[in-house]
Amino acid sequence: MVKKAVHPECSPVPAGPYTPAIIAGDFVFVSGQTPEKPGTDEMVEGDIKVQTKQVLENIRNILAAAGCTMDNVVKVHACLVNMEDFAGYNEVYRQFFSKPYPARTTVECGVAGDCLLEIDVVALLP
Repeated sequence: MVKKAVHPECSPVPAGPYTPAIIAGDFVFVSGQTPEKPGTDEMVEGDIKVQTKQVLENIRNILAAAGCTMDNVVKVHACLVNMEDFAGYNEVYRQFFSKPYPARTTVECGVAGDCLLEIDVVALLP
């Protein structure tokens, strides 16, 4: 199977040896995204709602570069630093996804840096 890297200019600069997204077969695998401003490694400041919005906008931009939209997402994996932030995260999440919602896992775990969450997704190519 051929893998194709997706490196959009509008995504945050990777902080390590990984690719923002990989197209493999009929799927797009988006690496875990944290709330950096596009084209930088600078974190946005703000609460869980602000950071969730930035993460999901980054994911939307990466998916667009791969030829997808948020409607193509079939699986979401989210890591929250504090599950007390779940309601705020979920409120913003609803603004980016529509029914049928993707399958989703949300866990509480440590995330690099000062960010409050990290999200990765899998999307089906149209």
